[in-house]
Amino acid sequence: MRKADSMMNVQARLRRARRALLVVAAGTALAAGALVASTAPQARAAAQGPCDIYAAGGTACVAAHSTTRALYAAYSGPLYQVRRASDNATTNISPLSAGGVANAATQDSFCSGTTCVITEIFDQSGNGNNLTDAPGGGAAGGPDGLANATAAQVTVGGHKAYGVFIAPGDGYRDDSTRNIVTGNNSESEYAIFDGTHFNGGCCFDYGNAETNNNDDGAGTMEAIYFGNIKVWGFGSGNGPWIMADMENGLFSGTAVHLNSNDPTTNFRFTTAMIEGGQNQCAILGGNAQSGGLATDFSGVRPSGYNPMKKQGAIILGIGGDNSKGADGTFYEGVMTNGYASASTEAAVQANIVAAGYNTGGGGGGATGTIVSGVSSSACMDNNNASGANGNKVQIWACDGNAGAQNWTVNTNGTITIDGGCLDITGANFNNGTLVELWTCNGGSNQQWTAQNGALVNPASGKCLDDPNGSTTNGTQLQIWSCSGASNQKWTIP
Repeated sequence: MRKADSMMNVQARLRRARRALLVVAAGTALAAGALVASTAPQARAAAQGPCDIYAAGGTACVAAHSTTRALYAAYSGPLYQVRRASDNATTNISPLSAGGVANAATQDSFCSGTTCVITEIFDQSGNGNNLTDAPGGGAAGGPDGLANATAAQVTVGGHKAYGVFIAPGDGYRDDSTRNIVTGNNSESEYAIFDGTHFNGGCCFDYGNAETNNNDDGAGTMEAIYFGNIKVWGFGSGNGPWIMADMENGLFSGTAVHLNSNDPTTNFRFTTAMIEGGQNQCAILGGNAQSGGLATDFSGVRPSGYNPMKKQGAIILGIGGDNSKGADGTFYEGVMTNGYASASTEAAVQANIVAAGYNTGGGGGGATGTIVSGVSSSACMDNNNASGANGNKVQIWACDGNAGAQNWTVNTNGTITIDGGCLDITGANFNNGTLVELWTCNGGSNQQWTAQNGALVNPASGKCLDDPNGSTTNGTQLQIWSCSGASNQKWTIP
């Protein structure tokens, strides 16, 4: 899709009730379970992975990507590769055991004292469809940026793992694939996204795209889109929505614009599915932590999209022509050969739920003071405890004023107080840009992650900074290139 000129950031709304619910019985969930959680997490291998379920249903995975876990019970190979900034060395991250969760300790040790990016996401299907930084395309040049390797910390089955945090400008692609569906042939796709991390840019996609990185016209793509752009199709509420990117259009149903049956879907861990057959497509969604799937749309393809002309490249975080204005977080996803049955998709959802995705890192939702590394008596302070947009965020003596100094470090990456978010003014990522309080809107300029004592904005890679290490009351905070100095160190709750 071409990059949209406007960005629409809105607060996520609760997902409304669905008409069609695919109920998954508890027995099915146990049979399809990937990981069994206990009070003391164990590195237990999966009895089945999503791709084992698809294979049993006659719709085998032809690509399987995840930085959090193995998607086959027997898979023990590398999940992804990271590169560290200090010496440009790389290492592969594999599961703790066959069929298990990623060994995050390997990454933590390798990246200690420096920063890392995800350079490659390996295909577990055996087809070699690995994702690397996307080259330039018709909409934007390249190569694209690479995801900060520590910006999307979670747990799976009680074990620490990392997702793929896509900031605008980041993107992954494979144009030379093997066995990916092309033409008008049928396929199914699913992905697990962070339902609270999105924007109105084009286009946070995962799936089938053009092999030449250009917009080749209607029907040359079939990818899962997640976000709240309204340039083409959209659903009910304010978004985000799961939609199908089929090139020259994001579709929430057969109609070009509003399809009210496609609801706002903003579960913290969201299951998003697209199924595409011959003049038939479907959109399914659900909570990756509990319950079954709902069918948001099932019907004929939009006018001009039959037959399809799929080309078989794979994209993540971008549009088919390398439009790269979107952001989002990806944990796992697959592409199959064939249109999966409802029972197969329900079993896959049960497997996802049983895997045990949960939030991790980012302070665990704790509330308290954020104390400067320059002085233990200096705190981050919301001036006069005001919730007004643009209110100054500053250094002030720690004085116990809860309204001004009791910040909540949320597991979705935001830092909040008085009903607003810690915000980089105007999403300007240049050194010296001041931080302020602003209505939470899902923007990448409101995301923070704790790294080695610093608070880092993943989109810019820059740190929350106390200018010149000042302890003067009223000194407004800013962002600056991370240096490791004490004026960029913070003790969080």
